[in-house]
Amino acid sequence: MTSTNRQDKPSLHDPATMPTDITGRLSAFDKFATHADHFASRAWFFAFCVVLVVVWAPSFFLFGSIDTWQLIINTVTTIVTFLLVALLQNTQKRADDAVQHKLNAIAEGLATLMGHVAGQDNADLRRDSHELRAAVGLEDREGS
Repeated sequence: MTSTNRQDKPSLHDPATMPTDITGRLSAFDKFATHADHFASRAWFFAFCVVLVVVWAPSFFLFGSIDTWQLIINTVTTIVTFLLVALLQNTQKRADDAVQHKLNAIAEGLATLMGHVAGQDNADLRRDSHELRAAVGLEDREGS
């Protein structure tokens, strides 16, 4: 079912819209990113980073040149930051997707319930039910 077709007739059975559409299997990279997220999100990891910088500061006297000293700390922190951001973005995206799938399931359940309650008598409830169904998968159709 295409996205234009989805807009015309909302369907909740498009790929990767509902929680049951997800396989639940994580790739090796996803598992590694999850472990890195758990490792880097601890208070002791932050404390370790602070201690590392504090210990690094007086090491200026070992290098003698401020340029060399700054180059080393800047390069190391840039590389570590770059890698951690990539790993943490992976974990965050998967968490956001999981929340979205849960919201889609709630919207589908509520829309179905509203459809049963509304019957033919309540046009407002039917319209709201239609809006809920249209909202499922909206994250794939809406631009920034």
